Amino acid sequence: MSNSYSNLSLAEPLKRAVAEMGYENMTPIQAEAIPVVLEGRDVMGAAQTGTGKTAAFSLPLLQRMLKHENVSTSPARHPVRALVLLPTRELADQVAGQIKQYAKYTQLRSAVVFGGMDMKPQTAELKKGVEVLIATPGRLLDHIEAKTAVLNQVEYVVLDEADRMLDIGFLPDLQRILSYLPKTRTTLLFSATFSPEIKRLAGSYLQDPVTIEVARPNETASTVEQHFYMVSDEDKRRALRQVLKDRAIRQAFVFVNSKLGCARLARTLERDGLRTTALHGDKSQDERLKALAAFKAGEVDLLVATDVAARGLDIKDVPAVFNFDVPFNAEDYVHRIGRTGRAGASGLAVTMVTRADGRLMGDLEKLLKKKIEVEHIEFEEEKPRGRFNDGRRAWQEESEAPRDRRSGNERRSFTPSAPPADPFFDRPYESASAAPEQPAPWESAAKPQRSGISANIKPKRKIAALFKASDPS
Repeated sequence: MSNSYSNLSLAEPLKRAVAEMGYENMTPIQAEAIPVVLEGRDVMGAAQTGTGKTAAFSLPLLQRMLKHENVSTSPARHPVRALVLLPTRELADQVAGQIKQYAKYTQLRSAVVFGGMDMKPQTAELKKGVEVLIATPGRLLDHIEAKTAVLNQVEYVVLDEADRMLDIGFLPDLQRILSYLPKTRTTLLFSATFSPEIKRLAGSYLQDPVTIEVARPNETASTVEQHFYMVSDEDKRRALRQVLKDRAIRQAFVFVNSKLGCARLARTLERDGLRTTALHGDKSQDERLKALAAFKAGEVDLLVATDVAARGLDIKDVPAVFNFDVPFNAEDYVHRIGRTGRAGASGLAVTMVTRADGRLMGDLEKLLKKKIEVEHIEFEEEKPRGRFNDGRRAWQEESEAPRDRRSGNERRSFTPSAPPADPFFDRPYESASAAPEQPAPWESAAKPQRSGISANIKPKRKIAALFKASDPS
């Protein structure tokens, strides 16, 4: 059977949109999931990140909802019929954009709601009526409590990147949201990894699901070239610049484990002359969207990010991913390096390993089920950038730098500076017979009379005393 989209029984508006987006052949997850979803079955799907899961659930859901399509302006004619839940704001915004493109030639409406933004514009859009609602769990609960999101007519629920939602503590929120939905519905669960928690979630909320696995769970893409370099903490930045130079890499993701480390590294790389932007949870949603837009437009070279950007972000033609820190959670490694080598393209994944990362590397080897070979990297000598302190309380420019700082093969021995000269000690020797010079003014000043007693000995004070006369007898 051919995997061409032309062979799918999709409506003409959907086929037209798919053709405009340049889709010709389905990916493995799309080829297996779309026919099952079109039948109305529950699905538990596992696939490597970046393999087209969004189209795998969006297209068949839109096809099934076309029977509700209408041109009425009444919000009551456009209730929420499909709910898509995602773990991060960036992923929700990305999926919403793709669904809008798929449905552009239909009368089906879609909207996205996520935190970090004002609720008023989102509320206004929801009140107009939407058939497809894309949301993050926290903000959706805000709208449910405000009664601006009514979910009593939902027919389809999609839990995308479900493992990530559990990792960041969304399970209670998911349970509350699912309690507002009708019992009779189609539930689709997609995840890059299958943990025991994911299987328990599927057992609780899916009815006789069809399990689709297009690759071994937790397996990395074969198109990504992976390297692990043993470096010290001080040499991580130097190793990053070395690989960028050797591979002539123009753009890359750089993942770190903490928000503070992310901000600091971005500032440091910016001072090194690399166009850099940061993406982490402490930034406002507007700042995060601007950072992503600048990276997509090629205005910055490096996107330094925490794991908030590790899931699902679809940015085409990113040639490399750097793990500046080995991830605390081994499964996040699979998601991080999934940002490169997407849609069959080749990619590079480089991980900086220190001696303190032994336990984390052990966890990663257990997940990948293979022994990881850690390599050593050879550094080239680098010229100092800008001004530097040479250790002698003097700031010098690069052009004034001593030769031993510019090249390891042209070291210059240290020559101590001569002590300052004193003219008094440079005068020639004069014999005692020579005429004495005139005494200095301070020597000719009148001196107090001195007794024969040393000036350092204080004279005894005379004290009156009574002495008993001796007995003459």
